[in-house]
Amino acid sequence: MMLSEMVEKLPPSEQKIARFILENPQEAVSMTANELGRKSKTSSAAVIRLCKSLDLKGFQELKLRIAGDLQKEKPLEFREVEPNESKYSIIEKMTFNSIQTLRETAELINIDELAKVVNAIRKANSLHFFGVGASSIIAQDAQQKFLRINKHATAFTDTHMAATIVANAQENDVVFGISFSGETFEVAKILELANKQGAKTVSLTKYGTSLVSEQAGFRLYTSATREPAFRSGATSSRIAQLHAIDILFMCVASEQYDEVMTYIDGTREAIHTLRKSIGSGKNNVGKY
Repeated sequence: MMLSEMVEKLPPSEQKIARFILENPQEAVSMTANELGRKSKTSSAAVIRLCKSLDLKGFQELKLRIAGDLQKEKPLEFREVEPNESKYSIIEKMTFNSIQTLRETAELINIDELAKVVNAIRKANSLHFFGVGASSIIAQDAQQKFLRINKHATAFTDTHMAATIVANAQENDVVFGISFSGETFEVAKILELANKQGAKTVSLTKYGTSLVSEQAGFRLYTSATREPAFRSGATSSRIAQLHAIDILFMCVASEQYDEVMTYIDGTREAIHTLRKSIGSGKNNVGKY
């Protein structure tokens, strides 16, 4: 459940409520905000603040999430690779972790928020993706996808270049800040600059409030995967981000299906022609 991921980051009063819910989910789901505040020795106002911290619309949505979690089997823990482990076991563990990450990310995507981002992309003149380190790989993947369907897209890894292009962003442009931790200062500043320009801003971070998500007009979340000794969570977090971008791209593609297929067919044909041309050139090497 999202609460277990967020509990340590919450203010003290909200932590009390979160811990009460985690320990008594069956009881909490049938309570009012006043009753939950009283039982957790806080207040109804603190309950509402907790909902805001969790980026939920209100107390009813929190109860729906709790009820949904009660219907599920207890989630299995991510499995870390051990020293001198067999190749077979590593394959099994890494596959399990990836599947678990995809499932958790799918549950965290808010359909209404996703629809708003899709609408913003469809109306955008330009899309600008920015991430630092491993998240820059996600930005480049997103750029490649949207370029294929005739969307002007950039993915600068250099902060100064990103700032330069965002400084010239227009009202209909969409600027994506990608950061798994949500605490990457450079990404937050790029979104802040985009906001000043009046551009639409989107964050892609792990679940919860963060420096980056607070600067975004729209927020998309991925699973808050664990990163123990060998940091296999770092692999899982990248898979979660790629999954979110794939979902976003396919939603746009579905709403503009015929147009998108025309562009994809055109780019596929262009690449095929280029390969044939390069292959022909290789065959002629040394003939002149």
